[in-house]
Amino acid sequence: MNDMTPGPIRPAQAPADHPALPREKVGILLANLGTPDHYSYWPMRRYLSEFLSDQRVIDYPKWKWQPLLQLIILSKRPFSSGANYKSIWNEDLGESPLMTITKAQTAAIAETMKARYGDQVMVDFCMRYGNPSTKSKVKAMTEAGCRKILFFPLYPQYAGATSATANDAFFKALMDEPWQPTARVVDPYFEHPAYIEALAQSVERAYAAKEQKPEMLVVSYHGMPKRYLMQGDPYHCQCQKSTRLLRERLGWDKTEIRTTFQSVFGPEEWLKPYTVEEVARIAKDEGKKRIAVIAPAFSADCIETLEEINEEIRESFEHAGGEEFTYIPCLNDDAAHIEALSTVIDENLQGWLK
Repeated sequence: MNDMTPGPIRPAQAPADHPALPREKVGILLANLGTPDHYSYWPMRRYLSEFLSDQRVIDYPKWKWQPLLQLIILSKRPFSSGANYKSIWNEDLGESPLMTITKAQTAAIAETMKARYGDQVMVDFCMRYGNPSTKSKVKAMTEAGCRKILFFPLYPQYAGATSATANDAFFKALMDEPWQPTARVVDPYFEHPAYIEALAQSVERAYAAKEQKPEMLVVSYHGMPKRYLMQGDPYHCQCQKSTRLLRERLGWDKTEIRTTFQSVFGPEEWLKPYTVEEVARIAKDEGKKRIAVIAPAFSADCIETLEEINEEIRESFEHAGGEEFTYIPCLNDDAAHIEALSTVIDENLQGWLK
């Protein structure tokens, strides 16, 4: 197989009627949470049903949860969630910001990888829920000749409800492949120096743009039931470490930065403090008028940042007497972020490419 001409090739010792094979490549498959195809009722219902039926996300017994979900929750929630998505929807492209940004990230990483490895690699993305599915992208990669696939869930901190369920979908997709590729999964990168550096640079840029600097940086992570922490999920600990490393890189005192958790769902206790309550307390009880909020657990801006943080949580702060609320965007396709992700990829490709 030393022929360097483009396109499929036939092994040198193969018979004349042997089918040509695609040239072998290494696939780099990025994965994020997902997005509905549209904010109208039925696309929202399909998306929410898939998401909330995942037992990594909601682990109640199916016999108990599914009737409640399908008959009650999904009769109403698609309307309210759809309205939230509509407020941030990219109407020009007909997609959510998460989709737009993930495409941009993928294109930037593909360009970086091509510059380093040429045509040896193929970069693409998938979504755990909605489209494009993990299964469809694994199939596309194997059909394109990817005999090795590096799977990269874009969650800096590991959680069963994010990283693990993304891995589940990837492994299930491999089960359907007649000729399974060699596979690797990227570890969480919550403490990677390049990731922390990219976060720090984004904070420094935001603060430098202000005439009066924020009095507090609220570091808001997606929440999870406290019960998951007690069962051994490392997410809470990894979030705390990311905040500490960010503070140390910035050279700040502990009083200038605070970790909180958002997106509470359901009746049970979640990781605390809750962001929406804490920002109000900071304004009302501590008398701070200016805060900034950053969301390091999200690799791309999405409904939880653009709508929940920048609208709902902002409103909570302002109603409690706060005056200036600065939302620091996710790292998205910022150059430092792309370099950080590319560095993580390089480290995980060791031994696969020359």
